[in-house]
Amino acid sequence: MVRAARAHTAIFEGEVIPVADGRPLPFQELMRRFRRIRSVAEAAARVPVRLYLFDALRVDDQLLLDSSVALRWEALQASRGDLQCVGRIVPLDVREGEVFFQDAVAAGYEGVMAKALDAPYTPGIRGKGWLKIKKIVSLDLVIVAADWGYGRRHGWLSNYHLAARDEASGEFVPVGKTFKGLTDEQFVAMTQRLLRLQRHAEGGTVFVRPEVVVEVRFTDIQKSPQYPCGMTLRFARILRIRDDKSAADADTIETLRRLFATGTISS
Repeated sequence: MVRAARAHTAIFEGEVIPVADGRPLPFQELMRRFRRIRSVAEAAARVPVRLYLFDALRVDDQLLLDSSVALRWEALQASRGDLQCVGRIVPLDVREGEVFFQDAVAAGYEGVMAKALDAPYTPGIRGKGWLKIKKIVSLDLVIVAADWGYGRRHGWLSNYHLAARDEASGEFVPVGKTFKGLTDEQFVAMTQRLLRLQRHAEGGTVFVRPEVVVEVRFTDIQKSPQYPCGMTLRFARILRIRDDKSAADADTIETLRRLFATGTISS
């Protein structure tokens, strides 16, 4: 793909993403291909990839690190040859930007990157001029176990095992873990609450009766052999404790399967 392109002598920045039927696949699919040391050609055929450019750091003898985003994009367009770039707009208003974001999410992308037009390039850091805006969805899930913390969280049950309700069996199906979202005071209170619900303990994990419901935000659902349901939440974070809901009101594993299968996760 790159070898066949015709371009200036340049240093570009871009991203390689896995695709299937024209839609992007989860990042983990790319990592599976990246880590292969055997049957590389087979993996490449099964997980095709595309390169999308989004920045130009140097074109011919001109170093562009101190140039603005707007000028670097112009340089990229003038020198990229046959290489493809990411979709981009400079919206005239908030509504136009929202439509662009929703279109990106509908196409299967995690979100968009918003960049200040006058921002220079800062190697190694995103800086204040770049803002990643991701699709986010939240579900009400049940805590079925928790791990004792370590370091600053020592003495607290602070890594929570999250589960969705199976309507058919009435069981709660684990779909991920998170230690993010609560304050120190909430960690203390949650530890006391979960210990009162304890069923049994194994090593550093306390298993509890499924009574505590929490609203959990996450960015994506991905395949996982670690969980019997075959799925797990990506970047899960507790938004709030839902004392207004019982475990019977929690979201179902069928909801997660539908979101995963259809790719309809959106903000």
